[in-house]
Amino acid sequence: QLPLVESGGGLVQPGGSLRLSCAASGFTLDYYAIGWFRQAPGKEREGVSCISSNDDSTYYADSVKGRFTISRNNAKNTVYLEMNSLKPEDTAVYYCAAELYDSSCRGLYYGMDYWGKGTLVTVSS
Repeated sequence: QLPLVESGGGLVQPGGSLRLSCAASGFTLDYYAIGWFRQAPGKEREGVSCISSNDDSTYYADSVKGRFTISRNNAKNTVYLEMNSLKPEDTAVYYCAAELYDSSCRGLYYGMDYWGKGTLVTVSS
C-alpha cells in the first residue's frame, strides 16, 4: 500500500517541460503540506518545492525557482509540479511526500510523514 503515487516522469530534451503528478490513496491531501524532492545518482536527496497545508504558500529551491511551479487540486486529490526549461542537472528520481498540518513547509527541510516511490525524470538530448 502506497500512500502517494507519482506519475509523469520520462525523457525530455533540455529546455523542454514535464508535469509531474502526485495522487493520494487512502487519505485526502488538503490537510497536508506536499513536498517534491529529488535524488540524482551520487547525490543526497534534495527538497525541490512544497505547497503548505494551510494557505497554499509555495516554496522553491533556488535551483528551480522561476522554472518549476507547484500547485494543488483538492478536488482531484492531486498535487502537480510543472517543470519548464529543464536542464540536464534536473535529471533525478522525483518523489512527492506529505506532512500533516504543516502550514510552513518545514517538512521540506526536516522530514515528511508519507512518501511515494518516485518517478524518473531524465533530461538529455
